Amino acid sequence: MTTPPRTLTIAGSDSGGGAGIQADLRTFFACGVHGMTAITAVTVQNSLGVSGVHTIPPEVVAAQIEVVATDIGVQAAKTGMLATAEIITAVAGACDRVGIGRSGVTPFVVDPVSASMHGDPLLTDQALDALRSQLFPRASLVTPNLDEVRLLTGIEVRSQAQQRDAAKALAEFGSAWVLVKGGHLWDDAECLDLLYDGSEFTEFVGPRYDVKHTHGSGDTLASTVTSGLAKGLDMVAAVRAAKAFIQRSVQDAYPLGGGVGPVSPRWRLPDADTFLL
Repeated sequence: MTTPPRTLTIAGSDSGGGAGIQADLRTFFACGVHGMTAITAVTVQNSLGVSGVHTIPPEVVAAQIEVVATDIGVQAAKTGMLATAEIITAVAGACDRVGIGRSGVTPFVVDPVSASMHGDPLLTDQALDALRSQLFPRASLVTPNLDEVRLLTGIEVRSQAQQRDAAKALAEFGSAWVLVKGGHLWDDAECLDLLYDGSEFTEFVGPRYDVKHTHGSGDTLASTVTSGLAKGLDMVAAVRAAKAFIQRSVQDAYPLGGGVGPVSPRWRLPDADTFLL
């Protein structure tokens, strides 16, 4: 059989299976690419929240990136939770050595996971500085939600006009493209994701669903863009496909435990419910 495109996620593990590495891998599979991992942290979490984070040594994170890239190859890579400034520095160095990012040929999607689903900071100021100064200049695309925009730029987005201001501010950190997601702009009837290349905006508008279960939505969107880039789509086409993918995955979200359940790409597997029955 033909080997599918290979994608790499550099992120933390979610023991509840809703987000992080687990969400990335199931999205990669649903998109028809082969997923590989460099795990940055092991979290102790369930549907109710995170009760512990145990980071992986930075040199081990870097080694995971290098060992798969030099043997298996990587057509596109993404980041998720990076936990510490030291891990961010290690990731930047490893990506440079294997050609991931703007200094190489492999597209690099940076999902700057720095806020919880409740808007609470997940990274120290030092780690936020490392994101801005070390990873953003290497990124093909950065994909912050509005809480992450606030932490990274100080801009409190309350309107679509402020989304544009935020995109311009984020672009100053050096990424080729910026995608400011509008899912947290609750007062806006439209769910606008705004793509910016430093000079022009492209709008992706979709319906706003009244659902509680949205855990892993950011991971799923970024993983879908990464899959599209690995398959050779240009950035606009990859983001357009990802917007459609996440809309359907939100519609198919399901409850889990006593808290917030995950968005689901199971709609891509039409026989999943009846297989083995």
